[in-house]
Amino acid sequence: MHRRLRTAIVAAVIVPLVAGGFVLQERESRDGARLFDQVISLVSQRFVDTVGVGPLYEKAARGLIEELQDPYSELYTPKQLAQFQQNTGGRYGGLGMQIEPVQGRGISIMKVFPNTPAQKAGVQAGDIIVQIDTVNALGMSSQEVSDILKGEPGTRVTVSFGRPGVPTPMKMELTRAIIHIPAVPYTLEFGNVGYIPLLDGFNETSGEEVAKAVTAVQNAGARSLVIDLRDNPGGYLEQALAISNLFLHPGQEILSVRGRGQPDQSFATRGRPLAPDIPLVVLVNGRSASASEIVAGALQDHDRALIIGETSFGKGLVQSLFPLDGGYAVKLTTAKWYTPVGRSIQKERKLLPDGRFVEVYPDSLPADSLKKLRPEYKSDAGRVVYGGGAITPDLHVAPDTFTTAEQELAKTLAPKIQDFFTVVAAFAYDQKGKVQPDFTVTQAWRDEIYDRLAKNGVTVDRAVYDSGIGFVDLWVARRVAETSFGASESRRRELERDPQFQKALEVLRKGSTQKDLFALASIERSQP
Repeated sequence: MHRRLRTAIVAAVIVPLVAGGFVLQERESRDGARLFDQVISLVSQRFVDTVGVGPLYEKAARGLIEELQDPYSELYTPKQLAQFQQNTGGRYGGLGMQIEPVQGRGISIMKVFPNTPAQKAGVQAGDIIVQIDTVNALGMSSQEVSDILKGEPGTRVTVSFGRPGVPTPMKMELTRAIIHIPAVPYTLEFGNVGYIPLLDGFNETSGEEVAKAVTAVQNAGARSLVIDLRDNPGGYLEQALAISNLFLHPGQEILSVRGRGQPDQSFATRGRPLAPDIPLVVLVNGRSASASEIVAGALQDHDRALIIGETSFGKGLVQSLFPLDGGYAVKLTTAKWYTPVGRSIQKERKLLPDGRFVEVYPDSLPADSLKKLRPEYKSDAGRVVYGGGAITPDLHVAPDTFTTAEQELAKTLAPKIQDFFTVVAAFAYDQKGKVQPDFTVTQAWRDEIYDRLAKNGVTVDRAVYDSGIGFVDLWVARRVAETSFGASESRRRELERDPQFQKALEVLRKGSTQKDLFALASIERSQP
């Protein structure tokens, strides 16, 4: 058959097929619109209760969004949109203190953030707020105190604080300011291993703070690093890129964004890295999400960090906000994030009839049978890394768990757990100035906590209390350390009992290069 004739015949076949496709789509669209109009008409005219046309269309639109089965897509009313914009971009002035009630004393300062009005004025953890301007603060709730302390940046407020050992309240005039909560509140050194916690999300200065922290621990003698991303919910994408840039070589991809109806975007490192070769471990768990997964995924794919802990949350979706008529807006998921080797960060979830979203691959456990459900990818060096959503650690380590007896005590205290925490906070406040950093929880302390619980109406069988005393010791040690010596000392004590961090220390002390860490992890995984 002549070539031109064959081409004509093929074209003649293709044109009807394409035309048929358009006709089918047109018919489906027309039928769908007719169905919608009929249902709207019947509900508005025949439903037993009268429903206005406006609310009816809003309900229909809201139902459409809900049927997408995407927990991140939402329809906002004008009022909800205003609240959303305030929460994501609002400005307010504060003093830079973390407060909470201490039973029998009032609202106590639990933490003072650096470079804030409170820190500059000399406010200390353990101080009690006695008066705000002319208002007696004793007896107020923490929310009431917080509402009064907040205000326009640049305005002034006078606060009187009570402090142990000081006979009269100290009156301080403070000027409210925009408060920046540090992304890296402190660093710690464990021999030649530097520890950098990035726990409260990625704010606008996270990259800069991590860079300073890396330099600080290296200057203090650190020859390897642990970056703790556990419980980090994510935040600014640009900061995830900046942090990844500190450890990767120029030109390496960090992530790509793929959406419908828009070109793919790829983000790569720029400039010289700060620490391209130092042995590195990153800790993640089931609450590490979004931007923290971008960092962990990029460093894992490029064999730049050993990932230890538990499978991350799996939040790899991009949302866009579209304004609508009448002051409404719809937030829609419009794209997905992918790691450098092409793994989707978004973990697959399905909607149950009761409205809950559950994981398709519930792989927080390291079982080989569960890993086999996931697609395999290869890192730059050929190591197996797992897809299917989220970041699967190279070395799975379960978190610290309580013994059966400790769990029994926790269960017994659960109905009045806030009373327990309040008693412990008050006890910790009483120890301020009486303990040294190397303090231990004594039997006398345990007895006093038990007595204070009883006096506050928390009745616990003494045998159950004594058997599960490790639960009490943990919380008492944390609160006494934080109240007397700050959050960093409290964290140091937690890490001493933290199996995920201790495993990171173990491999870093055995290996002197990143390649050594991967080899050690491989040996660890092969052991029964």
